[in-house]
Amino acid sequence: MSVLPTDPHLPVAHLRPPRNWINDPNGLAFHDGHYHVCFQYNPYGPEHANMHWGHFRSPDLLDWEELPVALTPTPGGEDAEGCFSGNAVSDGDRLVAFYSAFRTDRWAQPVTTAESRDSGVTWTPRGRLLIPELPEGATMYRDPYVWREAGRWRMLVGSAQADGRAAALLYESDDLERWEYQGPFLAGAPQAVAPDADTGLGWECPQYLHANGRGALLLGAWDPELGPRRTVVYPGREQNGRFLADAPALLDHGPDFYAPALLPGPDGRWLLWGWAWEARDPEWVREAGWAGLLTFPREVTLAENGSVRQRPAAELLALRAEHAVTAVGETRATAVLGTVGPSFDLTARLEPRTATSATGLRLVTSADGTEYLDVRIDAGAGELVVDRDHASLDPRAHGGVFRIPCPEAQVAAGAPVELRLVVDRSVAELYLPSGKVLTLRFYPTGGTSWRIEARSGGEGVLGYTVGAWNLRPYTMRYATGTNAEPTLTDVGLVHP
Repeated sequence: MSVLPTDPHLPVAHLRPPRNWINDPNGLAFHDGHYHVCFQYNPYGPEHANMHWGHFRSPDLLDWEELPVALTPTPGGEDAEGCFSGNAVSDGDRLVAFYSAFRTDRWAQPVTTAESRDSGVTWTPRGRLLIPELPEGATMYRDPYVWREAGRWRMLVGSAQADGRAAALLYESDDLERWEYQGPFLAGAPQAVAPDADTGLGWECPQYLHANGRGALLLGAWDPELGPRRTVVYPGREQNGRFLADAPALLDHGPDFYAPALLPGPDGRWLLWGWAWEARDPEWVREAGWAGLLTFPREVTLAENGSVRQRPAAELLALRAEHAVTAVGETRATAVLGTVGPSFDLTARLEPRTATSATGLRLVTSADGTEYLDVRIDAGAGELVVDRDHASLDPRAHGGVFRIPCPEAQVAAGAPVELRLVVDRSVAELYLPSGKVLTLRFYPTGGTSWRIEARSGGEGVLGYTVGAWNLRPYTMRYATGTNAEPTLTDVGLVHP
């Protein structure tokens, strides 16, 4: 009989294996009637090492199947120390993966490939580099992103330049084999995008969202000393092989989101998954035996003003189980709205009658009320504030207060603020109607029945309409055999 995972922080509706380390989503493609989602994976432990590509596929984003490990480092080969990040494309009867070949004896991670002709079950590595020579001036080079446009194949590679600029480098090909370097698609010195974030000295994991003559470059901001920082987006348009960018912005306003990857779906949608890393001390990660998860798949679109809008994929509504909370009313202090399990999907319409810094929702995760996650309205700043300083009684969990722009909060008292909050044990994704998102990790210790409260401090009055549904785990079949002859175990819940 299937059972839920015993680890209270292991998600039930977000993709990840039952154990060990994962990071960047890779190799996203729709092929042979399935969505394919690969990811950076260490099959031997919960730390960043021994990078392989794990692999899931699904016909509908709800029923998932684990395939054998897709990419494995080749001893003595170009990827001897790791098959690092990249993407995949569907080309006729084959899937072709493009990825960064990592070896400890060189700083750059040049591009190589592997292909599958059996819908991703087995893969044949190229065995040599696809692009052996780096362009002049590149001091960091990694993470290919390949797509087909106007009858040609195109590729972006993330880089840092000797002149201090970050760059996304453009290549083009007629056949996926011979690639011509076209120069920087976009390059730029660091620019501030938030009080605590800039666009970085190098760019990782470039992704290109484009439709109807407009586009957006999604980039991982990287620092040579601090490593990966935040994910930024440049809206703009292409002209003569160069991207004419508007001002950059954060793609996700949370602290625990990085390396998003795009998948153009068969129905014209663009889907996106990101990596939500851990926000707890390494010793706790080692004890737990797992690290990292992939966000919910998000539908991404370009707004009229060029900004990127994100929302959970429509299919995920099918994961809603029973209606756990239905509450309409107002409060001058605290109103208990009901209880939910540790995985739930909540929608809220909040109407603060007067501005007060304590107005919003509280997710209380301990019986005595000392452990909680707050979502507050800051009307003066026009922001929502997500506060996890009290979200875990375990001192090894990270705290912090994080903000997401919410212009609706600045208008006159009584105007509604709408939001959708999806929580899955140790990950929270906050979505606003504007398409802005905030992702963070937190680690409650207080049990499995959590209380939703509406709160209005001081003399304020808060009107509220709140609904919440507990989440069903998605269905996963986990591989139990070898790469050559996989067998599958049917699991009705997310982890056996």
